[in-house]
Parts: sequence; structure tokens; C-alpha cells
Amino acid sequence: MRSVPRWALLSSGCAPVLLVGGWTIAAHLQGPAYDPVTQTISVLAAYGAAGSWVMTGAFLALGVCHLLTAWGLRPAAPAGRVALAGGGVAALVVALVPAPSSGGSLHHGAVVAVGFGLLALWPVLAAERGGATPWGLRFTPSVVVTALMGLGAAWFLIELNRQGSVGIAERLVTCVQSVWPLVVVASCLRHTGDEGSAPSGRPRG
Repeated sequence: MRSVPRWALLSSGCAPVLLVGGWTIAAHLQGPAYDPVTQTISVLAAYGAAGSWVMTGAFLALGVCHLLTAWGLRPAAPAGRVALAGGGVAALVVALVPAPSSGGSLHHGAVVAVGFGLLALWPVLAAERGGATPWGLRFTPSVVVTALMGLGAAWFLIELNRQGSVGIAERLVTCVQSVWPLVVVASCLRHTGDEGSAPSGRPRG
């Protein structure tokens, strides 16, 4: 099985830190006018927002992290790597096509929906069957994570339609989406280490 470069641990590990750090700093700059419970992350990157430059930078960095991680995840199935990379591209486009300060945007919403879909599907598309597969790329945990992301996305849409706790739902889903690549990379590196430390079975002479 092809190994994962150790720099992928850095790219996948930086993704959730940059995302959460970005929305935390941007919300602080925006002040009490912003409600993280009922307002989306995109509001922080909207035109005219006080912390838009922070959130835009976080989206750009997140996209680069996903692209690098997809490149380094060599043991994953190609379809999953492409989907993860597509999620990274969507994050870049979200940064370049921010929501207007007056409200939602069809173009922005479409890009967000595509990004959500790709990042929800990539675990199951990346899964490999076989006993020698790293835990993070095995079929069962991949299906479970994809299902959880799908349920989270459905919850987000419900809250969006009822104008409820949309901010909480979005943050939960995006946190899972940003953390899972790190889990997969770590499991691949651990699997490689276990293989390297396993006894060869050859008699010493």
C-alpha cells in the first residue's frame, strides 16, 4: 500500500484550526451584532463585515489544506481524493464569491451546497476494502461518517428554513468535515508504522 507523506498530517491538522480560528476571530471583530447561534459563517465573510478579511482568508487556507491533503492521501480510492479536492476548490470559490451583506445569494448558496455534498461523500468514495486497509479508509467507518455528515447537512437545511439554530448546525457539520481528513491521515500513518514495526518472520542466521 502506498504511504502517506508526513506533511499531509500538517495540511489536514491545520484545516480545523484555521476554520474554527477564522470564525472565532471574525465573530469577535464583528461584535455583538453577530449571533453565532442563528447566523451562518458566510455572514462573517460577507461584503462589509468587519472580519470579512479574516473569514475569507480562513476559507482560502481551508481550501488549500483540503487540496494538499487530497494530493497526499495516496492509499485512498481516487474518487474520494477527487471529491476531497473538489471540496477544497469549493472552499476557495466560497471565499471568492462571498454572500452579499443584504442576504443570501444563489451563486454563493450553490457553491456551499456543492462543497457540503463533496465533503460529505468523500469518505465513502475514498474507502477501500481489505484487511490491510487503514482504519480511516475502511468501509464501515467511512459509511458512518458520510451518514453523520448527511444528517448534519439535513439539520442545517431544516434550521435554515425555520430560521432557527442554523449557526450551530453549520458549525457542527463543518467541524466534522474538517476533522475527518486528519483522522484518515493519522490512521494511514499509524498503519504504515505498524507495518514497519511488524516482525518479518524470517529466521535470523
